[in-house]
Amino acid sequence: MRKIFALFASLLLALSVSAEKGSWNTSEYKLVVYYNQNTQPGDAIFVRLMLETANDTLIKTGFPCTGTAKLYSGSERAEKDLAHSDFYSISEESSDNLHKTVLLTGLPLSSYLKAGDYTVFVTFSPFGMPEAEFKLPVKISAKEFVKETIQLNAQNTAIKTNDSNERWQQIKKLNSILEAVNTGSIYCTSAFVPPTPATRRTSFFADRRVFAYSNGKSSTNLHYGIDYGIPTGSEVRACGQGKVVLAESRITTGWSVCIEHLPGLYSLYYHMSELKVGVGDMVKAGDLIGLSGATGLATGPHLHWEVRLNMEAVSPDFFVSDFTFEQAAQAR
Repeated sequence: MRKIFALFASLLLALSVSAEKGSWNTSEYKLVVYYNQNTQPGDAIFVRLMLETANDTLIKTGFPCTGTAKLYSGSERAEKDLAHSDFYSISEESSDNLHKTVLLTGLPLSSYLKAGDYTVFVTFSPFGMPEAEFKLPVKISAKEFVKETIQLNAQNTAIKTNDSNERWQQIKKLNSILEAVNTGSIYCTSAFVPPTPATRRTSFFADRRVFAYSNGKSSTNLHYGIDYGIPTGSEVRACGQGKVVLAESRITTGWSVCIEHLPGLYSLYYHMSELKVGVGDMVKAGDLIGLSGATGLATGPHLHWEVRLNMEAVSPDFFVSDFTFEQAAQAR
């Protein structure tokens, strides 16, 4: 039988992230939950579960804690969820009479979500025990996104309309990387740092774009990242610790790098003039990974910085705060 918890949350401050905290004690284990209740379209909802047990029988069985989070509009389940993600372990600690485990998951929010009240349903199995469930209320506030028209010359029009097998194979390769959720890839649980000290942005996350082609035709497009207007040759640095899983020249994005940070969480860097890393390299936050440029589809020198969570493009700005609630948990 599934056990249902009621959530009584108290507000904490974790850097610039508003972290809601709830806790429960049962005869078998203790559970503490952190998550961000207030958010915007294009951001994410992260949920941190901290479980511990002193039950000798549970400790000896060695069963892991597992769980799933699902987002719905309103306060009740619907036929289809708006986002879902499994929890993964980011920390395990055992002593003679106490076992602690920390689980984390992130739910990407489409930039097209409407403002309103939502609910995350968390279902979890603590230490191999029967499933338990609780609900986390979420409020998504309205956000306006920039609309822009970009004029493309003949060269960029040719790139944008390129329908070659080579380009489709590049897209397929990148998608296969971004859709991978490797539960053992726990590299970065701290806040990201911007990949450049520059502050001038020439385009923003989730801009609603119209590309005007040189032949008079046009197409619509959603901008998946942030563009920094920086000169060719400017240093580009990793936003967080992780593993380089792509480093190559692509038709549309030019010299490109993709870094894996957590299961399903990747950062991307496009249009560079030179790469300083290769596939398989391990990097730390601030490590040099390349030099900016204007390769691929670009109207001028710039760096495109993008973050993907479970394939969905999400706002990079969200991740420059304590998005895993690591500092909030340490301060409790």
